[in-house]
Amino acid sequence: MKKMIYLAAQYLAAAGKSFVKYRDDDSHTNLGLWEAEKSLVTRELSDQGALLSLNIPEFSLNWILREQKETKSLHNATHIEILGWLQHISQSLIGKAYSFDLHYDLGYALKDDFRFSLEDRDALESLFQLRVFANSAIASFLKRNSLDSEIRIWPHHFDSGAFVPNANGGDVSIGLGMAVPDSLIDDHYFYLSGYKDQESVDTSNFNSLSVGSWLYEGFKGAVLPVSGMSEQNIAVFLDEALNQYIG
Repeated sequence: MKKMIYLAAQYLAAAGKSFVKYRDDDSHTNLGLWEAEKSLVTRELSDQGALLSLNIPEFSLNWILREQKETKSLHNATHIEILGWLQHISQSLIGKAYSFDLHYDLGYALKDDFRFSLEDRDALESLFQLRVFANSAIASFLKRNSLDSEIRIWPHHFDSGAFVPNANGGDVSIGLGMAVPDSLIDDHYFYLSGYKDQESVDTSNFNSLSVGSWLYEGFKGAVLPVSGMSEQNIAVFLDEALNQYIG
């Protein structure tokens, strides 16, 4: 199901690329978490406030404009069918053509006949709740440390993240969030890393953390697998890691 949600989220990223003004950091394509609707959601796609959302537990795409809502279930739908629906609705709601033209490699073949399937609704609900958990932990960290950042889902790597330039008035910028399982850790995991002059800060001489650990090569930063962790564990991890960079 993780693959299905990842691929489905790319329709939202492509909508951002199609309709939102370009930003150098690619943030026009990133996504918000809409807790009330249990959805990932684009930025506003038109002057009238049109949105495209992905309801995770229902596994459906939704075009939304004021009181109007058009829904497409992804279960058993093919890529080419979904594109046809997106293009048709975008013309009627926005008056512009939707284009699925991503500028990064998905790592999966998404051909016209690729068919989505909903196999485990409980797994989808769990994935959504994990995103809610991540957003809550990141928001609490930012508030606790008087830091300011959007919390967004970046569709390429699919992490829920925040970025704070020149944290607390210093010369180190901080990136943090929750990443999906990858070559570093075979679990969802929280991370925090620092950057100075656009280069990763060396962590090889940092003190050990109460929870989590430091990585020194490739990715330089602190990591903590999510499994078995409470929000308090994550708070300790993030605060300790931050203090190594700016304390």
